[in-house]
Amino acid sequence: MLWWALAFFIIAIVAAVLGFGALAAAAATVAQVVFYVALVLFVFTLIIHLFREAPQPTA
Repeated sequence: MLWWALAFFIIAIVAAVLGFGALAAAAATVAQVVFYVALVLFVFTLIIHLFREAPQPTA
């Protein structure tokens, strides 16, 4: 998911350099939203992992 954020960030940079201000702003906004969604999912997964019980070893 972070690859999508990076891709939209690169699109925003290229669009800004070429003078497409509205496209650059839209791509930057999408990149920011995707990044925050990935960050929330990462934190959620980390919390679940920390509070999950470890499997009991079988002998």
